[in-house]
Amino acid sequence: QVQLVESGGGLVQAGGSLRLSCAASGRTFSMYATGWFRQAPGKEREFVAAISWSGGSTYYADSVKGRFTISRDNAKNTVYLQMNSLKPEDTAVYYCAADPSAGGLVTTSTRRYDYWGQGTQVTVSS
Repeated sequence: QVQLVESGGGLVQAGGSLRLSCAASGRTFSMYATGWFRQAPGKEREFVAAISWSGGSTYYADSVKGRFTISRDNAKNTVYLQMNSLKPEDTAVYYCAADPSAGGLVTTSTRRYDYWGQGTQVTVSS
């Protein structure tokens, strides 16, 4: 069993930066692909970024490519999402999720992720 806890959200002005953290319990987390998703009010949850268990593969949604960076520190059981040049449309609740079956790959589908955190709110003001 893996438990995920997100932190680092908050209120920031457009153009600013935030770094989200996803801290995991469970020794097997380091073997799981991990993704970040977000959900804005009235919208479906959408993929943001994902990283393979080794960190060797990453994938980003087109809307955040070049602005967001996903990374992980398996010694700390933590995955990060560095968000730069934030825009009002980035406002959402951000969730991290773990996929135990991805192997060395990453996936954008919410259905592949078995473990989810409670989310952290990111609000970008214009």
